This record gives sequence, C-alpha cells and structure tokens, in this order.
Amino acid sequence: QVQLVEFGGGLVQAGGSLSLSCAASGTIFTINPMAWYRQAPGNQRELVALIGGNGFTNYSESVKGRFTISQDNANTKKTVFLQMNSLKPEDTAVYYCNAKRTVFDGTWKTFDYWGKGTLVTVSS
Repeated sequence: QVQLVEFGGGLVQAGGSLSLSCAASGTIFTINPMAWYRQAPGNQRELVALIGGNGFTNYSESVKGRFTISQDNANTKKTVFLQMNSLKPEDTAVYYCNAKRTVFDGTWKTFDYWGKGTLVTVSS
C-alpha cells in the first residue's frame, strides 16, 4: 500500500507563485511514476505534470513553462514537488498527488494511489 499526503496550496493572486509537495509512504520503492493532477469545479480531473523515476518529466500544454515538477528520493522517503509560477485564475482547482505502482504476481498489475487533494485558488 502507498499513502500520499499533499502539502501547500492556498490563495494567491494572479501572477504569483505557490509550491506544493507530496510525501509518499508505505511500499514506495516500486512507485513509478508520480504525478500531479487537478480538478476544477465542473471539469474532469486532468494531468498537470508527471515525473518518472529516471527524472523524465511531462507537462500539460496549459502549464508548460510555468510549472516545474521535481522529486526527492533520498533514503527511505519519496517526495514530489510542484512549483507553480505565473499563476492564472484558470489554474484554480483541487490538486491531487498520484502515484502508480506496478507489480508482477504472475501477471503485471498497476495500482493507482491518490492523495486527498489540496485546494489552489488564484484570484484575478
């Protein structure tokens, strides 16, 4: 099992910056990749940024150049960060941390884990 807890979020004015972090615990050595998703009211949950164990990153077009995802895999901890700059009102959403864990027990199985989410509100 994997537990994810998000930190950060809050209210910021347009053009400002905010930083999110997500701490993973449990069976973390098989986690790959980790990602941030967001869900605005009335919208579907969408991928914001993803980072693989080898450092590969991928961003949605709407945040490319403004958001940066990074990770810290030191020792027994695994933390993923999302630095959000030049925030826009349309970035307002609940941001969720996600981790995938793939195991083999005769067949390959991938499990999805989610944090509870943290609200980011960008005022105009």
